[in-house]
Amino acid sequence: MPRVAAGADHAGVQLKDVLVTHLRELGHEVIDCGTHGLDRVDYPDYGEAVARKVAAGEVDLGLCVCGTGIGIAMAANKVPGVRAATVHDVTSARLTREHNDANVICLGERLIGPEAAREALDTFLGATFEKGRHVPRVAKIDALLPTEEVAP
Repeated sequence: MPRVAAGADHAGVQLKDVLVTHLRELGHEVIDCGTHGLDRVDYPDYGEAVARKVAAGEVDLGLCVCGTGIGIAMAANKVPGVRAATVHDVTSARLTREHNDANVICLGERLIGPEAAREALDTFLGATFEKGRHVPRVAKIDALLPTEEVAP
């Protein structure tokens, strides 16, 4: 059973908490990276915290939640070795694992309800990378380097 790191900002903490409870009920080991309340915090901090645990191999997969799932995915994707994807349903959750070998699922509390989020998360956790034609594409993603700053 995959070990999962979970993190959210204030706009995603309620959905994160529902999903962490769900994962634990299923028997998953979960590292909850926070936040733990509704006080305003910055989503990049929690996207990075989850991504670093995934990249370091401390967990197998990550779960990130913010208002839309977009900003926290952008932050998580800055960590080398992380492929974070914002999903909205079971189809996008399945395909991002099968085709993109995503290792962090990102959800938007303002955009998806708890039941749909649970179903998407379960689908993400149950899907596996298809390999084949997708291997060179994922390798290209992993090989991308930050662009160098160009002096004005």
